[in-house]
Amino acid sequence: MYGILLLICVLSAFSFCDGWADRKVRRFPESFLFGVASSAYQVEGAWDTDGKSESIWDRYLHSNPEIPPDGINGDVSADSYHNIQRDIEMLRELGVDFYRFSISWARVLPTGFDNEINELGLTYYDNLINELLKYKIEPMVTLYHFDLPQKLQDLGGWANPWVVDWFVDYARVMFERYGDRVKYWITVNQPNSVCIEGYGDTILAPGVGASGIGDYLCIKNVLLAHAKVYRMYEKEYNPKYKGSVGISIAVNWVDPGTNTTENREAADRARDFTIGMYMDPIFLSGDFPDQVKKIIAKKSSEQGFARSRLPTFTPEEMKLLKGSTDFLGMNHYTTFLAKPSRRQHTVPSFNDDMSVDFTYGKEWVRGKSAWLRSAPYGLYKACIYLNQKYDYPQIIITEHGWSTDRGFRDPQRVEVMRAYLGALLLAMEDGTNVRGYTAWSLMDNVEWTMGISERFGLYEVDFDSEEKKRTARLSALVYKHIIEERIAEDGWKPPSLKITISNRKNKKIEL
Repeated sequence: MYGILLLICVLSAFSFCDGWADRKVRRFPESFLFGVASSAYQVEGAWDTDGKSESIWDRYLHSNPEIPPDGINGDVSADSYHNIQRDIEMLRELGVDFYRFSISWARVLPTGFDNEINELGLTYYDNLINELLKYKIEPMVTLYHFDLPQKLQDLGGWANPWVVDWFVDYARVMFERYGDRVKYWITVNQPNSVCIEGYGDTILAPGVGASGIGDYLCIKNVLLAHAKVYRMYEKEYNPKYKGSVGISIAVNWVDPGTNTTENREAADRARDFTIGMYMDPIFLSGDFPDQVKKIIAKKSSEQGFARSRLPTFTPEEMKLLKGSTDFLGMNHYTTFLAKPSRRQHTVPSFNDDMSVDFTYGKEWVRGKSAWLRSAPYGLYKACIYLNQKYDYPQIIITEHGWSTDRGFRDPQRVEVMRAYLGALLLAMEDGTNVRGYTAWSLMDNVEWTMGISERFGLYEVDFDSEEKKRTARLSALVYKHIIEERIAEDGWKPPSLKITISNRKNKKIEL
């Protein structure tokens, strides 16, 4: 009966890419890894249980209960803290190779510092990791996924340079405890969101709202924290455990809105501000992109600042940063179309510095989230861009997903997944070194400021039920099929590429 249902589910979906197929059957290699992801604040619940202290997201949504449209925060969420067995059961049903989850810093180190270690919090992750390994599912652990201990935020958080050492101390405790069992580590998830939306803006916790200053301080400190943790693992733990350490960066594609010089320049500028700001220091030069440095320095001078608002790296820091990763965790969701901004922005601010407005293609299908559109070609283009500019980095797609309303039938999610996997297969055929793909997310969760109004889960969660019942959606069954057959079942052909970039040898390349 299950097989018949699966066949019906697969065949019933319609394709967003009809007419683009080239009829060639492409398969993911047997070595390719498929997984799913979640994050601590979004699924664990138990916000003050067993010694866990307050995180910035606990404080932010408790202090601003009106922000989520449905009033739902992460206090209980999917209650994964009390549902390890069911979560593992879902992973086994899907047949995934790995599970990417994050550790709550505030759950394991309640003061934020390593002077007080919460054994009950550590035991929770021990149990999760051991159960994963019992069923031959690799744990992929993210050390920081947006939920800084509030006690550290009270001291300035990611805007305080001392946070680099605090993060290293925290990471050392994690490596000591779990390093013998965890082979894949991600230091920080989406520093672009952490810093631009949390310190520059008030969109995400902690909602500092110091755009043009606080966000840039945060970016420097996050990157250095990542690099120091990487070097520590490389020196002290890799010889024993042979694991891999990476960082997850949001790499959404940006195209010019139309093929004019000013729109092409706007797209190039946007890529430097949204991708290069985080990629260049680690994967290329050890420093921020030249264009970004020049723009911010010029505007800072015009605004009366004695020096650039963008912090600089010392030669020692640049050496520390350059090459400080084993792989790129690539979070990719959508594509934007760029044009020069004509709006009046707050001065100083990140938006004023970048000075780009974004739109979407009129034909692109929209997800439940206001910012989300389906444009599979953007993943292909982003991969080719990374290949050319950063010399074919090793990549794991650490997040890709689609938001919907409630409901078990989610053909849109199915077709978006298949179309993007088809684009990924073509990128791999053209040389992209991709080791794995991670669907976001395993189950419905608290989608930060949007509560549970946007559903990204392969499994639907009944948040009204006491046990937070999880039920497989159509997309869960199709993803299981994709993993088993290692085929996206969606032919896809990329459009012509017309972008010019400079690679690490400063050679101009037209794609």
